[in-house]
Amino acid sequence: QVQLVESGGALVQPGGSLRLSCTASGFTFSNYAMTWVRQAPGKGLEWVSGINSVGSVANYADSVRGRVTITRDNAKSTLYLQMTSLKPDDTAVCYCSKKPGNRDWSTARPTDERGQGTQVTVSA
Repeated sequence: QVQLVESGGALVQPGGSLRLSCTASGFTFSNYAMTWVRQAPGKGLEWVSGINSVGSVANYADSVRGRVTITRDNAKSTLYLQMTSLKPDDTAVCYCSKKPGNRDWSTARPTDERGQGTQVTVSA
């Protein structure tokens, strides 16, 4: 059974930084592309970033490019999202998401499996 457990969300001031983690189990983590997606209050799901199965290719949404870095540690079955220069518009529940294979890491699809999410709140 696929399990994805996000952590690291917090209340931070504008300009602050956070590192989100996602620990995966129930599948061979190194075989799958992974993504981070988020949902702001009253808005739909937004793709933030994605990475291929070996961590050699990463893509970012325009809204976060230059402020966010996605990485993965396949030995630890863990996905990370380093976030810097946070803005109030970054306030959202952030989810890690498993793609159906090593593909399609630049999109968010309703059928992608996701964890329960971690809350990121950016406010003074």
